[in-house]
Amino acid sequence: MTARKPLTLLEGEDAAKPSRHQAEEAVRVLIRWAGDDPDRESLLKTPARVVRSFEEFFAGYGADPEDLLKRTFEETDGYDEMVLLRDIRFESHCEHHLAPFIGKAHVAYLPRRRVIGISKLARLVEIFARRLQIQEKMTAQIANTINDVLQPAGVAVVVEAAHQCMTTRGVHKPGVVMVTSRMLGAFRDNPSTRREFLAMIGHPKGVGTDFV
Repeated sequence: MTARKPLTLLEGEDAAKPSRHQAEEAVRVLIRWAGDDPDRESLLKTPARVVRSFEEFFAGYGADPEDLLKRTFEETDGYDEMVLLRDIRFESHCEHHLAPFIGKAHVAYLPRRRVIGISKLARLVEIFARRLQIQEKMTAQIANTINDVLQPAGVAVVVEAAHQCMTTRGVHKPGVVMVTSRMLGAFRDNPSTRREFLAMIGHPKGVGTDFV
């Protein structure tokens, strides 16, 4: 095999974070551990490709979700009914196995005086999805951030996803979808508001009555 560079920092790289070279070397180690030769022609560029993929998969670490929501609009003519963005597709990775989980999020809030651009709701989901996650934590993070920054009368988030950590490994159960929710304010305290939200995202009547 060809001799490799030692794992040292290159000029301009952050000492607090492993260098790109170190990350690529880690991928080479995993390839060897799996039983293949990282110096094989078809695998020579795989470490660089994996690192570039990780930059995309985990881009959410470089974004501030609270700062995203700070620009709001107050010219609403007193609108105080539900604002809902449903079927927000996302791709995330399980922090236990680094396996993808893919699904959709439904996000709603009841404004008091301010609203935000609807693209911000989709972007908020993406910021938290593009981190190592568990679905329960991601659901809570989305709802809590909206609640903390906008201080609306209520927030509701439902996330539905299929997890490859249980469909392609482990118990091997394809077709299983995990559903999590976070209800705050009026969505938690008022059953009729919660039912309205659930109906609007296509859940049957009665489903989610005990969501928290």
